[in-house]
Amino acid sequence: MTETPLVSIGMPVFNSEKTLAPAIRSILNQTYRDWELLIVDDGSTDRSLQIAQGFRDARIRVIAGGERRGIAVRLNQLVAAGRGKYFARMDGDDIAFPARIERQVSHLEAHPEIDLLGAAVIVFRNDGSLAGRMPVEQSHAAICARPCSGFYLPHPTWMGRRAWFARHGYDESASGAEDQHLLFRTYPTSRFACLSEILLGYREDRRSLKRMLARRHVFLRALLRHAMENRMYGIAARLLVTQVAKAGADVLNLVFGIRRMRNRLLEVDDATRETWADMWRMGEDTKAGSP
Repeated sequence: MTETPLVSIGMPVFNSEKTLAPAIRSILNQTYRDWELLIVDDGSTDRSLQIAQGFRDARIRVIAGGERRGIAVRLNQLVAAGRGKYFARMDGDDIAFPARIERQVSHLEAHPEIDLLGAAVIVFRNDGSLAGRMPVEQSHAAICARPCSGFYLPHPTWMGRRAWFARHGYDESASGAEDQHLLFRTYPTSRFACLSEILLGYREDRRSLKRMLARRHVFLRALLRHAMENRMYGIAARLLVTQVAKAGADVLNLVFGIRRMRNRLLEVDDATRETWADMWRMGEDTKAGSP
């Protein structure tokens, strides 16, 4: 490890004691080694902080945040605390594939025009079973084709230049919808891309209607404010219509079971299933022990 690692991986944590250890181990198992992992605890009331502090690796730095301040505040804190050229997102309940950091670093080094890079993800449940693969777009134009509807760039896979994150910052009033809000604010002047290779397992055991509607409300309120401040009145109208329609689709999907009203997950290929099975089995073998 160098004193100034190339990649700073930021992991905000809140009450993640049941999922945190596998998430951290998936970073320790990366094929790429020149990184630092910054974990900030956002006022957890469970054992999250103790679990994070139990990992004895010089590349891991743990910040005891104290009070609950929200994920956007913590992400800005992590960006500021990082030392790397690149900053990567990682959540405390997801699992990174071993080649994630290596593949993304290689792509960003070869394509300096890209500001923010994502990757394809599989969705898994708490028991390790796979629900499917999220659809993603690869080019900036495709990712940003319908900005009022959202951007297909899975936030737990983000990696970009830390200077880009520092320059734009997360809107701390948009916690809960901070990632989509950041994309909406920056897509006209930035360049995004997404790798088609699956590099992360995204945990989603149950979709909560209350949580989804709350996030849509935060997202819509923050973006309407941004649009109105910049006199983007047409965009504001489209945002309002689109997000109200999406909220209605959420209700139809989660209350009445109409699956056509949500983005469908794709099939996972056999090779990825085998890789995931090995990763999950390894995680289960070590889960009961100490870090």
